[in-house]
Amino acid sequence: MREHLRWFVVLAEEENVSAAADRLHMSQPTLSRQLARLEKHLETRLFDRHGRRLALNAAGRVFAGYAGRADAELAAGEQEVRDLTTGGPRVVRLGFLHSFGTWLVPDLIEATHDQDPSLRFELVQGSSEAVTEHVVTGAVELGIVSPKPTTARVAWRRLLRQSVVLAVPAHHRLSGRRSVRPSELADEAFVTMQAGFGMRQILDELAAASGITPHIAAECQELSTVAGLVAARIGVALLPGEVHQHHPPGMVTLPLAGVDSGRDVGLIWARGRTLSTPAISVRDLARQMS
Repeated sequence: MREHLRWFVVLAEEENVSAAADRLHMSQPTLSRQLARLEKHLETRLFDRHGRRLALNAAGRVFAGYAGRADAELAAGEQEVRDLTTGGPRVVRLGFLHSFGTWLVPDLIEATHDQDPSLRFELVQGSSEAVTEHVVTGAVELGIVSPKPTTARVAWRRLLRQSVVLAVPAHHRLSGRRSVRPSELADEAFVTMQAGFGMRQILDELAAASGITPHIAAECQELSTVAGLVAARIGVALLPGEVHQHHPPGMVTLPLAGVDSGRDVGLIWARGRTLSTPAISVRDLARQMS
C-alpha cells in the first residue's frame, strides 16, 4: 500500500528524478510517468522544472506535507499489525557510532530489556553521516550520533555532553603540560577519523576556529585505532575523554584550553515520520536515562 505514496515522498525530498529513482530502485522513465499521472489527476503541476532539477512549488509543498504524514502513518500501521500478528519479539532498528558500542548502547539495551524483555534490537554501526542517512531513508528508526546533525530532516534529543581531549604520545613535547591551546597544534601531524565521522567534524571545526590547517598523517574508522596510532607516535588526535580514560600505554591525554572542548551526544529520528510503538518506548527511556 505504501508504494502508492512512497515514491512521491522520496521525490519531494530529493527534488531530483535521478537521485529519487536510485533510492527507490526504479527506472527514471517509470518515476517520471508516475509523476505525470499524479499531476494529471490533480490537474496542476507539483514541481517547477529547472533542467534535470525539480523544485516543489506551492501546490507541491502542500501535497508533500499530506503525503509525508500519510506515509508515516501507514508505516506505523504496518509495524503495529506485524506486532499484533507475529506474536514474536518486537523489533527496533537502531544505528549508532562505533564508539558507543561498548557503553552507551549496551546500557540502553539493558535498561530496555529490564522493562520489556520481548523487545529485540537490530543494530547498525557507522559514521555519524551514515547513521543520519539511515534514519532519513528509514533503514533505521533511531540513531545515536555526535555531534548534532545539521540537516533539518531529523529530530534531535540531547542525551549527554561528552568531553573531548587531546591525545599525544607519552614523550611528546606537550605531554607534561596541564592543558594545550588548539593554536599550539599548527605544526603537528594528526591521526583522525575519516570524513563523515563525528570526531572528524569536531577536529575540522576546531581547526577552522583556531586558524590552523591540520596535517593529516592517518585516517581511521575506529577510535581505538586512533588511540593506538597516537601511542605509536604517528601523530596527535582528538578523542572523547570519558571513553579513553584507560588509554593504551604510550599515550597521554590533555585538556584543551580556551575552547568549549566537548561534544553533544544525542538521539535522532526522521522528522515527520511516525515511530513504531517499540521505538517510541526506547526513545522515551533514553530520555529518562540522560
